[in-house]
Amino acid sequence: MSTATTRRPIYKRVGPGLITACVVIGPGSITTSSSVGANNGYSMLWVVIVSVIFMQVYMAMGARLGVVAASAPGDLIREKAGKWLSVLVGCSVFFISAAFQFGNNVGVAAAFKAFFDNTPLLAGLVIGFNVLAISFLFLFRNLYQMLERAMMGFVALMLISFAINLINLKPSISGMAAGFVPKAATVDLTLLGLVGTTFVVTAAFYQAYLVRQKGWTIAEMRDGLIDVRVGSVIMALITIMLMATAAAGLHNGSEVKLGSPVDIAKALQATFGTSAEIIFCLGLFSAAYSSFLVNSMIGGFMCADGLGLGSKPADLWPRLLTTLALLTGMSVGLATILFGFNPAPAIIAAQAVTVVAAPLVAGVLLWLTSRRDIMGDQVNGPVTKAFAGLGLVLLFAMAGKTAFVDIPAKIDALRHPPQTAQADSQRDTQK
Repeated sequence: MSTATTRRPIYKRVGPGLITACVVIGPGSITTSSSVGANNGYSMLWVVIVSVIFMQVYMAMGARLGVVAASAPGDLIREKAGKWLSVLVGCSVFFISAAFQFGNNVGVAAAFKAFFDNTPLLAGLVIGFNVLAISFLFLFRNLYQMLERAMMGFVALMLISFAINLINLKPSISGMAAGFVPKAATVDLTLLGLVGTTFVVTAAFYQAYLVRQKGWTIAEMRDGLIDVRVGSVIMALITIMLMATAAAGLHNGSEVKLGSPVDIAKALQATFGTSAEIIFCLGLFSAAYSSFLVNSMIGGFMCADGLGLGSKPADLWPRLLTTLALLTGMSVGLATILFGFNPAPAIIAAQAVTVVAAPLVAGVLLWLTSRRDIMGDQVNGPVTKAFAGLGLVLLFAMAGKTAFVDIPAKIDALRHPPQTAQADSQRDTQK
């Protein structure tokens, strides 16, 4: 490693990890973290640390794969296992990204509801931001450099916005400290839901693409691992701030229903005034729009690579498939905003794919980075394999929760919406 490399300032030695943090902290993460804080107080803060540790392990494996391997991940999978596996991984990740992209569109619209509540105008903003994102893909010659700079700005906005609200709410320091101590009473299905908002294995795998786009080589390996730690710390810090804010401002011992970021903003406004809502919505917009582009790029680039259509920003197909993911999410988002379309079928389909795709992607990343013919001296060691193996078990547990709890609950809600359930109850009473 050169002296020039080790003496570079920290801000020049990070980038991919910050981008990954942006895609992890999206509207879904904000909703889940805030809901857990509102209903459990500070008691689940320790879960964030556990989640981030597993995420960091997989991010580090992705970064090392991108730096060391001579070929793109999709090429490696085709070479070592066959085309069927690369296609399965790429298409699964694309479907998940496209199906969940509508949440980022709705999140962007929700952020502006703090300033005005005009449905056509909100829909126009969603279209405008999608056009901006698509333009971003095709106008910049150095796509990675512009993406990195934009994500640094969004990370700063998130940190400042959520920190202001947390400080204004004056959380209990002793309560927060106690929340970092694991308690058997807090181990339930809520734990798996919270882990899933931070331990996003597709984003960890995408580190392999980001470090290649940044141009890091084996000489910058140390920079890559520092970058992973910085990104992990930012994920943990933002998630902890969100949970602590909800715990300090909304936890009252009874169930608090926060089904979307809009519910959180309204709850903060009702309790702490308009300023809290506006500040929260600034952070929400930063989280939604930063995740907006990167989430679609994960689907587009990994799918193109899986199909053997290229993996570099200069290649056409990764940008076209990213555009397709953006347009799919925009269409579902607009249908939800303008016509009250129920996105539950899209969520159910995406969750069904996640049951298979998340453990599959994690297993493939662990397998690739454990092969000495690919990684050389940077092959996974015993400690990494142990933690990654535990993480894989955790992903199977989350897949089980999704398959046997989340999906059946959503299907039941589709079959028996609240109005229908109420009518059935009235009929039963009359009988």
